[in-house]
Amino acid sequence: MHKAKVAIFISGGGTNMAALLYASLLDGAPFDVVLVASNNADAGGLEIAAAEGIPTFVHSHKGHSREDHDAAMEAALVKANADYLVLAGYMRILSDEFVKRWEGRILNIHPSLLPKYKGLDTHKRAIDAGDSHGGASVHIVTPELDAGEVLAQVRVAIRDDETPESLADRVKFAEHQLYPRAVADYVSRGYDADYLYERVRKLALALPETHARDSHGSPGFRVGTEKSGKFFAHFNNQHHGQEHIAVLVKTSGMDELLDLVEGQPDVYFKPAYYGASGWIGLILNRPGVDWDHVSEWLERSWRSVAPARLTRLMDAADEF
Repeated sequence: MHKAKVAIFISGGGTNMAALLYASLLDGAPFDVVLVASNNADAGGLEIAAAEGIPTFVHSHKGHSREDHDAAMEAALVKANADYLVLAGYMRILSDEFVKRWEGRILNIHPSLLPKYKGLDTHKRAIDAGDSHGGASVHIVTPELDAGEVLAQVRVAIRDDETPESLADRVKFAEHQLYPRAVADYVSRGYDADYLYERVRKLALALPETHARDSHGSPGFRVGTEKSGKFFAHFNNQHHGQEHIAVLVKTSGMDELLDLVEGQPDVYFKPAYYGASGWIGLILNRPGVDWDHVSEWLERSWRSVAPARLTRLMDAADEF
C-alpha cells in the first residue's frame, strides 16, 4: 500500500495535529507524518510529536521577512521528503510563491462552513447571523485566503444559548473527526480508480467530437460518430493481471513504445492486450502524475485517428 508523506505545520497546542498523527498510526492509514514544524518553539504540539518519534523543526518568524521564514520552513519540508503539507493551527499566512510551488499539495482546516465567514471571528459571525449551524471545512490552500476548493465539511448545531466560546469548543471536537478523514481521502485519491477515471474522462471528452464507449469490458474513448468512430484511448484498471491503473494511448509504433518503456518504466508500460498494436500504458496510480502530460498524450492519440476535417481545424488554431 502506498503511503503519502505528510508534514504538518503548527503554532500552538497541536490538537488537530495530534488527531492526524494518531490517525496515521492506525492500520490501513494512507499517510505517514514525517515532520511537525512550527514558528513557535513553545508550541505544545512539538512535544506530542517528539514523544511519538516524529521529527520536529522550529524556526521563529520574528526578525525575518515572510519570504525568508517560508524558505526555512520549506527547506525542512524538502528535507523530510514530504508529499503534502497540512496546516493545523499554523498562525502564519504563507507567501504566494510558497503556495504556488506546492499547488494542490497544501491543506488547511477553517472553523466555518466555507464559503461563509472567511478569516477571523467565524463563530461570532455565524451566531450573529442567526445561522442554524456552524462547523468546519477542509480546503486546498490557494494564494487567496480561505478560497481554495472545499474537500469536506462537518456541521455543528448552534444552540439558543450559544456563545462563540462554547461553539468553538464543540467545533474543535468535530474538526478532530473531520481532518484525518479528509486528509486520508485526498492523499489516497491518486490511487482510486474512480477518481482517476473521472479525470481521464473529463480530459478525453473535452476533445472535439468524442464519446465514451466500452471496449473488451473496459472504458474507452472514441472520436467520430457513434457508428464509425475510432478509439483513441482506453482506461485500464489493473486488467489482465497488470498492477497499474492507466490510460492507454497510441504511439507512433513499436520502436517508440519500447524506447519509452525502457527509458521510463515508472511512467510507461506495454499493455498485455493492446501493446502489440502500438498502444502504450501511461501509469496513473503513482506519485507526481503530471496531468498536463496526460492531456498532451490524449490529444496526440486523438489526432492520430481523428477525421482530417477535425485535425485541420486544430492545426490551424495551433498556428495562432
